[in-house]
Amino acid sequence: MTMRIALLGATGGIGGHVLAWALSEGHDVHVLARRPELLARQPQLPARSAGPPARSAGPPARSAGPLAPAEGGRVLAAGRQIPAADTPALGRLTVTAGDSLDPGSVAEVVAGADAVFSALGPRGPRSTRTPSLLAESAANLVAGMDRAGVGRLINVSAAGAFITGDPDTGALIKAIIPRVFAAAFADVREMEAAIRASNLSWTLVRPTRLVNHPATGRYRVRADYPPPGGRKVSRADVAHFMALALTQDAWLHAAPALAY
Repeated sequence: MTMRIALLGATGGIGGHVLAWALSEGHDVHVLARRPELLARQPQLPARSAGPPARSAGPPARSAGPLAPAEGGRVLAAGRQIPAADTPALGRLTVTAGDSLDPGSVAEVVAGADAVFSALGPRGPRSTRTPSLLAESAANLVAGMDRAGVGRLINVSAAGAFITGDPDTGALIKAIIPRVFAAAFADVREMEAAIRASNLSWTLVRPTRLVNHPATGRYRVRADYPPPGGRKVSRADVAHFMALALTQDAWLHAAPALAY
């Protein structure tokens, strides 16, 4: 079944992979981009659908559905096969030039969507531009989706913003990382708080350190905190998981953390 998808952050690493997946599967995608010209630099449509889905580390959140096995290059979701993208039925792309900090632009993009992806992520420790970017964008998303009657949101977060509560993270890392990324992680936590307080059917995807490796479809997932020993995951695999969360309607009201 094709869907109408709204996407924020399409010019970034994760968002580019989400966009490529959605179009290759025939979905209609409405993108909000501050610099639309950067869309031309995003990954090309994949030669085939992503590989086998994630392995789970420990029991998932209660509302999370199973991540089904793969077969013959096709991902199985909710009892149905998602067509492989060898001969993609390309979806339609609509681009709105605008900023996620503008409530009107966000409302325009999410109107009429079946689901919304936000691939906006935290900025580096030296970035002083809009320290509350994620929190303000989340507030605009929640308001716009409520107004449009759109319920499903899959939103990129960051595992590092919550490591102080992780029983499997060492004391030294807990002492250093939160200080280095103090402003960025504060923004992440405020973003999550705004989404958690909403009436949306949300999933907050918490990747570990992001790398630019090809998608493998083989990563570990754990509720709230990274799987033990997991330190990194590729942007392509985060997008792979986000697609599965939507198509399998999994990890509702949960914060899965991803790592190899």
